[in-house]
Parts: sequence; C-alpha cells; structure tokens
Amino acid sequence: MDPVINLGFISIHIYSICLFIGILLGSNLVIREAKRHGISENFTINLLFFGIVFGIIGARIYFVIFNFDYYKDNPLDIFKVWEGGLAIHGGIIAALICILIMCHNNKVSSLKMLDFIVVGAIVGQAIGRWGNFFNGEAHGPITTLSYLESLHLPKFIIEGMNIGGNYYIPTFLYESLWCLIGFIIMILIRHRKFMKIGYLTSFYLMWYGFERFFIEGLRTDSLMFGPIKMAQVVSIIMFIAGIVLLVWSFRKNKNYNEEMVKCDASNV
Repeated sequence: MDPVINLGFISIHIYSICLFIGILLGSNLVIREAKRHGISENFTINLLFFGIVFGIIGARIYFVIFNFDYYKDNPLDIFKVWEGGLAIHGGIIAALICILIMCHNNKVSSLKMLDFIVVGAIVGQAIGRWGNFFNGEAHGPITTLSYLESLHLPKFIIEGMNIGGNYYIPTFLYESLWCLIGFIIMILIRHRKFMKIGYLTSFYLMWYGFERFFIEGLRTDSLMFGPIKMAQVVSIIMFIAGIVLLVWSFRKNKNYNEEMVKCDASNV
C-alpha cells in the first residue's frame, strides 16, 4: 500500500494526514469541554499548541534515543517525522511536562485540565494508529492469510498487512479499537454525578497502560533497553500511577462537574 499521495507538485504522507485529523478532532473536544468548565479558550488553544509541539518533539527524541545506532550515521533522517518513528510514551512525557508548567504558571488546575486532555488524546491515538497502518509499521509477528480472514477483517486491511510478501498481525488495529472503546466510555461517564477530578486521567492511564503492555508483547518493532521492551515498563508505571491517582482522587478531590476552574490566562 502506497503511504504517499502524489499530487505532482507536492507529496503528502498519509501518516501525516492521520496525525493531523487526530490532533484536530482531539483538540476540538478539549477546547469545548474546557470552555464548558469556564477555562479561557485562548489559554486552552495555547496550551494545546505547545503541548502538541513538545509532544511531537518528545516522541521523536524518545524514538531516536532508542535507535541511536542508526541516526548517528544518518542525522538528517531525525527530521523526517512524516516517515514515522514517533514513540507515544515520549510524547506523553514531554506533553505532560509542558502542560504542568503552563497550568502552574497560570493558576489553572493541571489535573482537571488533564481530565479534558486525555479524552481528546485517546481519540487522537485511535485515529493516529492508522498512520502506522499506511506506513506498514507497528504490526505484530508474521501470520497467515487464513488467520486474518478468520478475523473477518476488511479486505483492504488484510492486503495492507501483506508487507514484503508476508502477512502480519494488525496490532495497530487492536490498539486503535481499544482506544476508540476507551474514548466512548470516557464520553459516557465524564458527566456522571459520581465523577471526581482525576478520574478520567486515572482511567486513561490504566486503560491505555493495560492494553499497551500486552500489545507491545506482540509487536516486532519495540524500542528496547537491553532485553527489556521499554513500552512495557512504561505501561506498568502508567497503570500503577492510574490506580494511585484513582484512590487519591476518591479521597481528596471534588466532583468533576461541580468545580469550575477559574482561568486568569486570557492573554497567554
């Protein structure tokens, strides 16, 4: 499957299109929910802009670090983000640092802001994984045509999983569907009376951490630290952090839908 749309005067990578759509949809959801809770739209847009920029940079740096043997001999390839090579965990870490700093500097509840952001992030991830499909990456081990057909997958997915003459397990699809289900659950529960500040963030950490740990066990392109798959280590940390945050939020935090956050950052 050709990952590039050639318009003659310009070539557009489908990977980039998927990222753009995911970011656009996710950002729109964050802005709308933040506004509903009284947060300046101007602040939210600025926060998302810098969070996304630093997230992409962090995701790339994380990937490059664990593939340094290649990039030290091909330094210009570091900037070819459109060809793939973004590690989601690196992006999460970098974006989180940016969000915490900006919220702290502008006296905005960082945890409540994260509750808005994770809803947009998880649907963005669901869409962004399709960029991996078109790039022929983030797949599992070699399998058979009959196995893929037994999953009742659309023909274009089965054909797309034929890479170099071999069929592969579509782990990108498993993760995309898992994130989509997580997004639907978050949308359904976030306005319920029992919700407290931090619940959505804790749900995201546990939901994605749980899934990624097992999916990473199937993937053939994992970032390694010796014999250890780093994504599995980070996923365990995310899951534990989610449990801790859930307990802490239950004991300490106010209702998600009652506390309106005041934002003085109208000109950030």
